[in-house]
Amino acid sequence: MTPKQTQMRREIEEIPVAVDRLLSRDGEAVSATAAEISARDPAHLISVARGSSDHACTYLKYAAELVLGLPMASVGPSVASIYGATLRVPGAVCLSVSQSGQSPDIVRMTEAATASGAYSVAITNDAASPLAGVASATLDIHAGPERSVAATKTFVTSLVSGLWLLAEWKGDAELLAAIRALPEALERATRCDWSEAADAIKGGSLFTLGRGPSWAISNEAALKFKETCQIHAESYSSAEVLHGPVSIVEAGFPVIAFAARDAAEASLVGVADQLAAKGAQVFVTSDEPGGARRLPHERTDHWLTDPISGIVSFYAMVEQVARRRGIDPDTPRHLRKVTETV
Repeated sequence: MTPKQTQMRREIEEIPVAVDRLLSRDGEAVSATAAEISARDPAHLISVARGSSDHACTYLKYAAELVLGLPMASVGPSVASIYGATLRVPGAVCLSVSQSGQSPDIVRMTEAATASGAYSVAITNDAASPLAGVASATLDIHAGPERSVAATKTFVTSLVSGLWLLAEWKGDAELLAAIRALPEALERATRCDWSEAADAIKGGSLFTLGRGPSWAISNEAALKFKETCQIHAESYSSAEVLHGPVSIVEAGFPVIAFAARDAAEASLVGVADQLAAKGAQVFVTSDEPGGARRLPHERTDHWLTDPISGIVSFYAMVEQVARRRGIDPDTPRHLRKVTETV
């Protein structure tokens, strides 16, 4: 009997359509917001988010610093909601990312940043949410309903929306073209077969690795292992894992390494190969590994969009791992779809 398809799997398969919908509907809002930001000529950016949305902001931090040459810092929402402190951010751009737009701490910090002189942009799946109501501008990610507790298509559309804004702000024609080509690339990414990696995940602990923008994807992957598979996954930069964390690596220890076609690929693959030499079962999204094993991957038209296709292929695999472990990935224990923190 064919197993019933999970809601999570259906939503993973909807990602290319959701991205295409975003690109077809939000052009005017992205262009207008980018023009407003450009006219303000900010010196830096801040971000406000939690969970998967915070991982999206980590990706956007690298994108802002690499494309625009502007630093971006993550601000703890509790600074405003719990501690009542006033953050002085006049002239900054504040990117607030929340799929629901409902969490009081995200809303409060965004409201405080706006009041203190920041130009705030809400990136959300609900343009009528409280977050949208306190931001200077709103970008609707147009993901459509996401019923599985684990975010997949809202994470990807948040990445695309934020990157699109940065590319418009910069006027980067090559990156904009790659963003427009993403739906087809992501459709192919959903079909990448990571069964070999899934077969290696038998215990309760593993590492995920990345470097630069791909480290944000590694962070998201580790969270999804915890959420959907009840596996204690830890994410590390490939620049850090050989310092202390490597001590727990033993024969057969699983490692998933996310590489893009960028300046960090060679060094990340080198670390993956070193871990493989220590007995770990290491899988990497690159054609260059020696001792590590190559994962099928879909390269896009730009090194900065490669990590987006990587997380789509990963989502398809982690859903498979959850089902193998007898876990329903649509209803992880102890979790709700919307978590409202103060």
